[in-house]
Amino acid sequence: MEYFVTGATGLVGTHVVGELLDAGHEVVALTRFRSNADHLPDAVRVVEGDIAEKEQMREAMRGVDGVFHIAAWFYVGPGPKNVDTAERINVEGTRNVLELMDELDVPKGVYTSTVGVFPGTSGARLDETVTPDEPTAAVYFRTKWQAHYEVARPMMDEGLPLVVVMPGAVYGPGDKLYGSARSAFRSYLTGDLPMVPKRFTIPFDFVGDIARAHVLAMEVGTPGEEYIVASEPRTLPEVFDCAERITGIRAPRPVPDAVFGALANAMRVVERVVTPPEGYESEMLEFFAGKQFQVDNAKAKRELGLEHRPLEDGLREYLAWEQAQLETESEQRRARRAVQ
Repeated sequence: MEYFVTGATGLVGTHVVGELLDAGHEVVALTRFRSNADHLPDAVRVVEGDIAEKEQMREAMRGVDGVFHIAAWFYVGPGPKNVDTAERINVEGTRNVLELMDELDVPKGVYTSTVGVFPGTSGARLDETVTPDEPTAAVYFRTKWQAHYEVARPMMDEGLPLVVVMPGAVYGPGDKLYGSARSAFRSYLTGDLPMVPKRFTIPFDFVGDIARAHVLAMEVGTPGEEYIVASEPRTLPEVFDCAERITGIRAPRPVPDAVFGALANAMRVVERVVTPPEGYESEMLEFFAGKQFQVDNAKAKRELGLEHRPLEDGLREYLAWEQAQLETESEQRRARRAVQ
C-alpha cells in the first residue's frame, strides 16, 4: 500500500510514517520545506507542498491507497495573534486535503482531530455521540472544531470514506514543538514550573500509542466514524507526581484553578503593552483555568483494539529523552561561551 501523509515531519506524523514503513508500506510525505524531512528514512518519498495550496498536493496524492491528514497549526498561547494562520491551515487546509481525497477517489483517509474540540468545562464523561458546541478556550481548538464539524463531518455524511481520530495531549521522544505538552515538561525538568492547577484534566498520550491508533484507524476503522483514541484522563498533579517518582525532581505545587483564571485576567491587561513570555499568555493561562477533558475511549478500544501503555512507562521513556536533550543543549551553550 502507498499512503500520503500530511504533517509527516511533526511528532505524530513522524511516528505514523515509522509505523507504516515497519509494516512494509510506501509513504509519500508532504512538507513545506524539504529540509524539515531530513530525519525521515530514505525510503520515504518527500514532496514539497502546502496544504493551504490545494494544487500543490494533487499529483503527489494521485493514485495513493490512503491519506493521513495530520498537519495542523498547533499553538496555545499566541492564538489571538494568529487567527488568520490558524484558519488557513486548520480549516481551509483540511478542506483542501479532503476535497482532493474526494476528487481523486482515494479509498480511505484518517483525519487527526483532538479531544480539545470538546468544551472541557465539566466533569461529565463525553464520547463520540456528543456534538459539542464550538469551544472558546483557544484559537487552536476553535479552528480544529471548525475543521472537524464544519468541514470533515459534512463530507463524511455525504460519503467521504474518512475516519476521524481524536487524541489528547500527545508527548514523546522527537518532539520539536515547544508550544506543545513539551513546554510544560521541559519547564518542570529545569525547575521553572512553580505550580499547576489542581483540577485541570486531560489525557496524556504517548506518541507511539497515538501513531499506532492512526494506523489501526486506517486498517480497521469504519469510514464515517469518529474515535476518541486518547488514554485515560489525568489531572496535572497526577502526571507530575508520576514524573517526580521517575526523576526525583520535585513536582510543581498544585493550586486552585481559579489562580490561573485570575492570572489570565491580569495578563490580558499586560498584553496590551508588552508580549508575555511563552507559556504565560492569557490564552494559555485561561486554558488551564478549570478545564476537564473527561473523555471515554471505549469505542476505540472495542472497534480498533486500542491499547495504551501505562503513564509511568511512557513518561519514563520520554523524560529520559528530554533530559538528554537538555544536557546536549547545555553542552552546546558551554562550548559557544568557550570560543567567545
